[in-house]
Amino acid sequence: MTFEEFVAARLSALVRYATVVTWDPDLAEDIVQNVLVRAQPRWARIGRLEAPERYVHRMVVTEFLTWRRRRRARLLHAGESLEGLVAPQDDPTGRYDERDAVIRVVGTLPPRQRVVIALRFYEDQTVESIAEVLGCRVSTVRTHLGRALTTLRAALPAALTQLEEA
Repeated sequence: MTFEEFVAARLSALVRYATVVTWDPDLAEDIVQNVLVRAQPRWARIGRLEAPERYVHRMVVTEFLTWRRRRRARLLHAGESLEGLVAPQDDPTGRYDERDAVIRVVGTLPPRQRVVIALRFYEDQTVESIAEVLGCRVSTVRTHLGRALTTLRAALPAALTQLEEA
């Protein structure tokens, strides 16, 4: 598969993936663009890999974490808008309200914990493959996952209670 064919077939999926990892649609587009600019001259090597898309996914995660180190991270807080990820009007059903609450709480997690949550539950990857993508130990991934789930468990009942009161 040529680079152009890969981009034509997988661009929208890469942007969706980057959006889940970064929690910011504009930043996701920038990161995918930067990754593709870096991948294009190396495509002869990347395209021969067993799983070139997985390699590009890792590039996206690395670019996001590098971007975060270069610039002061802006953590989303529960009260902030997640424009582009959440519909602007109120959802008429409880299921969507719960989804909104989950999205808002996940947005408050530190970037590495968001990445681990995205890879584990959006990409359905194992802890071992997440460690490989992040370039860290399995125990580090488990720590990030455990801390994120503890935060989510503590914050979600409060968020859901607020929805019921509104």
